[in-house]
Amino acid sequence: MAGSVDSSPALESKALEPESGARDSLRGFLYIAVATFFWGFSATLGRAAFTGKLLPSLRIRGIDPVILSQCRTGFSFLALAVWLIARRGTSLLRVPWRDLAKLALLGLAGLAVSNYFYYLAIQRTNVATAIIVQYTAPVWVLLYMVARGAERLTISKIGTVLLAITGIALVIGIFRRGGIQMDVIGVGAALVASFSFAYYNVAGHYLLERYDRWMVILYATLAASLFWLTVNPPNKIIAAHYSAGAWLFLAVFSFLSMLLPFTFYFAGLKLLVPTKAIIASCLEPVFAILIAALALKEAVGFVQAIGIAMVLGAIVMAQKSGTDPRPIAGPVD
Repeated sequence: MAGSVDSSPALESKALEPESGARDSLRGFLYIAVATFFWGFSATLGRAAFTGKLLPSLRIRGIDPVILSQCRTGFSFLALAVWLIARRGTSLLRVPWRDLAKLALLGLAGLAVSNYFYYLAIQRTNVATAIIVQYTAPVWVLLYMVARGAERLTISKIGTVLLAITGIALVIGIFRRGGIQMDVIGVGAALVASFSFAYYNVAGHYLLERYDRWMVILYATLAASLFWLTVNPPNKIIAAHYSAGAWLFLAVFSFLSMLLPFTFYFAGLKLLVPTKAIIASCLEPVFAILIAALALKEAVGFVQAIGIAMVLGAIVMAQKSGTDPRPIAGPVD
């Protein structure tokens, strides 16, 4: 009939796509915000443990940062492997060799390298230097996505990345006296950590096209765990003679700092392009500062407050910068 409106399902679906894409983008940012909250919380938990402010009766002080990194991935892998085998059986956990290599590379070049070189940077410089160099990662992700034609380089995207990095610099007090400590090895290590951080955002996003987040986390933590066993064999861990309380702390810490946040992070990474995901991850130092202020009675200064506002502004800009391509049509988690 002339003048009738075509209300076919195809047209209705197209009309709903922008709204659905905006919802998925918002969900992605919320998932990553939850992940960064747990990372920030675990950073404060680690500081409290190492300074003796966390249940001194547990005798937690003196845990080597290498063993902390090793246990984060090792305990996370074991817990997830037991759960997935009970739920799916071993046959459903098999992957082709080609994809297994990619998943292993994500664990090695992503998780293990990022952790190792970040701690090396802290050892050679200080926390502020390590964080600000590592959080140049949004720049590398943006440049890579533009170079491969996956995104367009716009003034808005450049401004969002720079706003986020500047905000982090203010949050961690980079411009205060002693904020930056120049050491060639330390700064180089932090830069390697930033490349690694950028890599697992990009590689993780595309691996989620083929596998659900559980499989990606499982094989990434397996590869990282095997790496740490090579760097720090079990006999060295046994020789440390940690107390039962320390082992309990390590188990809880691995859940709060690795398994739980990466579950949310990869859920968000599946819904966002890597550039937006890594900008959202800039909330981690913000949460670390705020949680430390509440739990450890550390003051938040005016400059830090401005930095927090800048990071939040960058995330809002990223979320408002248009919807991403439709979420990855990968396996259901």
